Amino acid sequence: MDASFTAEQDEIRRTLRELLNKRCGYEELRAAVDLPLGHDPALWTALARQLGLPGLALPEAYGGVGCSATELVLACEETGRSLAPSPLLASAVLAAPLVLALGTDAQRADLLPRLATGDLTAALAVPGTALATALALTGDNGGEWAGGGRAGGVQARRVGEGWRLYGQADQVLDGHSARLLVVAAHAGGFARSRTLFFLVEGEADGLVRARQTTLDATRPQARVQLRDVDAELLGEEDGHGVLGALSTVGDLAAAALACEAVGAADRALERTVEYVKQREQFGRAIGSFQAVKHRLADVYVQVQAARSAAYYAAWATVHGERVGGVALAQALEALRDSAAEGIQLHGGIGFTWEHEAHLYFKRACGDELLFGPVHRLRAHAADAARLFLDAEVTV
Repeated sequence: MDASFTAEQDEIRRTLRELLNKRCGYEELRAAVDLPLGHDPALWTALARQLGLPGLALPEAYGGVGCSATELVLACEETGRSLAPSPLLASAVLAAPLVLALGTDAQRADLLPRLATGDLTAALAVPGTALATALALTGDNGGEWAGGGRAGGVQARRVGEGWRLYGQADQVLDGHSARLLVVAAHAGGFARSRTLFFLVEGEADGLVRARQTTLDATRPQARVQLRDVDAELLGEEDGHGVLGALSTVGDLAAAALACEAVGAADRALERTVEYVKQREQFGRAIGSFQAVKHRLADVYVQVQAARSAAYYAAWATVHGERVGGVALAQALEALRDSAAEGIQLHGGIGFTWEHEAHLYFKRACGDELLFGPVHRLRAHAADAARLFLDAEVTV
């Protein structure tokens, strides 16, 4: 592994940071999350058209930039620094790779160029609250999370030459605004039980979706109800490779989320260091007190360790190593601690609604609720690596 960035990667990060510093300050962020979409469409257009972020990891043959997933993951560090609300994670990290991996030639040719330009946004919808399970982040995704033939989940049935879906998904990132839903559903009876993916238009008859009130307003979620909705099968009916593709996407998402969390943790630490240099107590800046220095030094070490893990995960996404879950656990812990120290060291203003410190803490907690918790991310990684094998105890 070469730990240095390429000139292209440095340029992507620099340009993205400049744009977000100008267009996604605290006031712009607060205004954006209150919009019906949950993000600023003008900022999304700039990210998509000027920088090509949605198509960064898509092949040039489909209108993408042709970079690897590493560049997309590293770009997420900059969006994480500003907590920029956008469809990037839902559309480019979760949905587009599934279309690329599972779609037919016709589906790829139709959907990927529009996803690459950002004109079409997509969201991944999995049944109930099974997002982390489906992405194989906290356990094996080969279970019955899609429905398993029982009541609940999302069920798919054939009607003539097409398919219809019935069920509900409760944690669909940007699901209230996406123009296309990539829905995981259970199909077949006991003998042919399998999980398949389907494409559902955002305005389809029988589709009911509503934005939910969530802990982290910068990460919009929706409840999606499918009431006998017409759907198009994504890929082949045999379902071969579906769970493997979903697991691969899960590792990519974990690496992207880890880089986001590292960017957010670094920014929260920066703001805290700036503040303790200015705030005075007993006639001197509180940053000069040894106890404060020690606390911030501990956070700095934690953030740097998380950054190393996240960068390795970014590199590993295209080199066949699945370490995203471990990196995500490390990064979420660093963000939580960095944000918590920031709130405390900002004193009376740190926990107020008007200050931005609480947004970083909510991002850490919200992501842990969605994709964790941290101990389960680590436990699954340990199980996958077979670190703790059962051993006979001899006396």
